[in-house]
Amino acid sequence: MALLGIGLLTGVTTVLFGFGGGFVTVPVVVWADSALGADAIRVATATSALVMVANAAFATVVTPRRVLGVLRGGGPLLLLLGAGASAGALAARHAPAGLIRWAFVAYVVLTVVDLLLRPGFLRPRARAAVAPGAPRPLPAAVGAPVGAVAAFLGVGGSVMTVPAMRRAGHTMHVATALANPLTLAIALPAAAVFLAGSGGLVGTQADVTLVGLVDPRAAGALLLGALPVIAVLRRRPPSIPDRLHAWTYVGLLAAVALAMVR
Repeated sequence: MALLGIGLLTGVTTVLFGFGGGFVTVPVVVWADSALGADAIRVATATSALVMVANAAFATVVTPRRVLGVLRGGGPLLLLLGAGASAGALAARHAPAGLIRWAFVAYVVLTVVDLLLRPGFLRPRARAAVAPGAPRPLPAAVGAPVGAVAAFLGVGGSVMTVPAMRRAGHTMHVATALANPLTLAIALPAAAVFLAGSGGLVGTQADVTLVGLVDPRAAGALLLGALPVIAVLRRRPPSIPDRLHAWTYVGLLAAVALAMVR
């Protein structure tokens, strides 16, 4: 029931912040699968990738075509995101569990500090018109490193792509909507890698059934809560002032960092 409730929250964050599940899912699955010991973070990263595939795909399908048109011509970016994600997922399968956990925390903390101190996110300098002919939100060259880091930590990529698009002048509504197709490009190959093998888990004696590195029970409960919420909020999106939207984004990241440290 706890996972189902968190799934509802994941659906909200998918629509409002572009988090397909990663930053919310990872701490929750670490808690749910704590019987795995240090390996819980690796299972959480893998389970997060599978949850993000479903959430981001569904959110992308119900996103207005005029918004998705901003990504027109972004094929090379999507391919490099996927390639980087495959490499990052392979690394996560064999990396020390402690490294993944503290890298996750460090990345979130650095992101929060960057958003607070560097202009362009909380204090956008310009607003770009959202039109099919608008420029790509990210240059293709950054696709591989963004995909690798996102898949290694299980965070999807929205925390890299949303600030970049925000600083390009897009509103939070558009930036978070575009984060979902970019997250899908990362999560799909990452989930395939994680499902392919256990990566030498040492905690498999615990009462947790895994498929590869993924906990299907946790993923199913999270998705059962998330998908109906995504459908409702995409059909009737709440009206949130842009500045409040941006500050809430930063606050959510800070809360997740604290949850992982405790």
